[in-house]
Formats: sequence, C-alpha cells, structure tokens
Amino acid sequence: MRALLLALLLALAAPAFAQVSSNVGPLQFRDNAEEARFNRLAHELRCVMCQNQSLADSNAEIARDLRAEVLSLMRQGKSDDEVKAFLVQRYGEFVLYRPQVSSSTWLLWFGPGLLLLGGAVVLVLIVRRRSQTRPAALPGNDEPEDW
Repeated sequence: MRALLLALLLALAAPAFAQVSSNVGPLQFRDNAEEARFNRLAHELRCVMCQNQSLADSNAEIARDLRAEVLSLMRQGKSDDEVKAFLVQRYGEFVLYRPQVSSSTWLLWFGPGLLLLGGAVVLVLIVRRRSQTRPAALPGNDEPEDW
C-alpha cells in the first residue's frame, strides 16, 4: 500500500519536475562586446509575461527562454533591428519598451503631450474668465476692507 501511495505521489509530482528548465545557469558570452550588446538589447525588450520588467530584470521562465533566443539570434549574425523585428513578429509591439511611431501607436507617443496641452488650455480659460468677472475696485477707497 505504501509503495502504491509513493508511486502515486511521484506520478503527481512529475509535472513539477518537468517545469524546471534545463538552461537555468547563466548565459555564457564569447567576449565583453557580445555581453554589452546583449545587455543593451535585453534592457530594450519587455518580458511578455511580467509586463513591466525588461528581459534583463525578469526571472520568469519565458524571460530566460527569450534571453537565450536573443543570444542565439545574435550569434546567427542578426542585427539588433533584426532581433527586435523577430520578437515583434512573434509577440507583437508590446515586447518593445519603445515601440515604433506608427498610426497604431500615435496615441501612445503623443497622448501625454496632448493631455498636457489640453490641461494648459483649460487652465488659461479658467484664469481669463475669473479675471474678467472680478469686480473692479471702487475709486478713492484706499482703506483696507474689514473681513
């Protein structure tokens, strides 16, 4: 009975052991230039699972896989733009921290400036209206008013 229970527990635990990635160790770089280029790229790319972390900062398994993929693409002779294009094709513009300016990203790029400009216009209109509706001071009455 104990052997059967042990076998059942091991069978249930097998998926947990399968989740452990085989490439858990740190990436090995050929030289400092390759490492610097990789780090620059990893900081420009977003982890698709974490959403607010770069590939360099994320500890998610998909981020580890993407880091290995980026290094593999670099070693295949791909340029930085080609590596980014590959990841954009696979995961969409979301993977880039600085997406390209296009018709689909205009609001992202210009929205904050438009909101700031709109706020400034509203502020100017409010100040103008208040200055026009303020009653003029009576002439000859230089004494301060008692409140």
